[in-house]
Amino acid sequence: MHDMNGKVTLVTGATSGIGKIAALELAKKGATVVIVGRDPAKTQATVGEIKNQTRNASADGLVAELSSMAEVRGLAVEFRKRYSRLGVLINNAGNIFARRRVSADGYELTFAVNHLSHFLLTNLLLDVLRASAPSRIINVSSRSHEGSTIDFDDLQSQRNYGIGGGRAYSRSKLANIMFTYELARRLEGTGVTANALHPGTVATHFGESNGGLMGVAMKVFHRFAIPPEAGADTIVYLASSPEVEGNTGLYWEKRRPVQSSQASYDESAQKRLWDASALLTGLAAPVHT
Repeated sequence: MHDMNGKVTLVTGATSGIGKIAALELAKKGATVVIVGRDPAKTQATVGEIKNQTRNASADGLVAELSSMAEVRGLAVEFRKRYSRLGVLINNAGNIFARRRVSADGYELTFAVNHLSHFLLTNLLLDVLRASAPSRIINVSSRSHEGSTIDFDDLQSQRNYGIGGGRAYSRSKLANIMFTYELARRLEGTGVTANALHPGTVATHFGESNGGLMGVAMKVFHRFAIPPEAGADTIVYLASSPEVEGNTGLYWEKRRPVQSSQASYDESAQKRLWDASALLTGLAAPVHT
């Protein structure tokens, strides 16, 4: 991907933090960046900021609450109305919640936002990605997946949510990686690659909206973290660098492929997670190549 000029790039969770920085950097490289945000005013303001800072007039914005599978479907429909090509899909949106909450669909909110939305959006846009090959799918995960496993009898974390939502968050990040590996296998030979990454511990406002002790703890924690520009670096690298062309099914950190946890390589669990996700998101059947 030597030239990003006109290359359509869709970035979720891009009105702040590393998603916003990644969108800005890719727009600087000439990409047609389409950002996804929850708040219409903030999304519009971010699009304006990208245009002003990069002098790239092709920046665009779409609004969706990704915890709702209906809104994820609406997002895919709206994207397809506006664009017939998709060179890069960056699934970056994510959150952590101090207390267990459920989405409009009745799903545990961390799992819905951090995994199910990525799974559904990617599948709904797979044919556009294939038609745009060579194209890339990039899933933002975290090193916090280490030590976690997927409990298929408790996908909604009803029995074991974890203190401050940490266990549910770690499972969702493991799900990101397992989804990436299974997706990469299913896309072999299509020209569409799928990779996951750990951006580092980034100084953003992530998790601070919880308020209370957790909000305070996250603010203190972020004082010792890396800046968003450093956190976005591997995302931008995977989206734009010709050096990674054809690389797929890998987990990256600091621009290098690294080993993810042992549990993440369990292919039977990957397939089981795929099928469970297809059922929960309402896909007619698991999508095969």
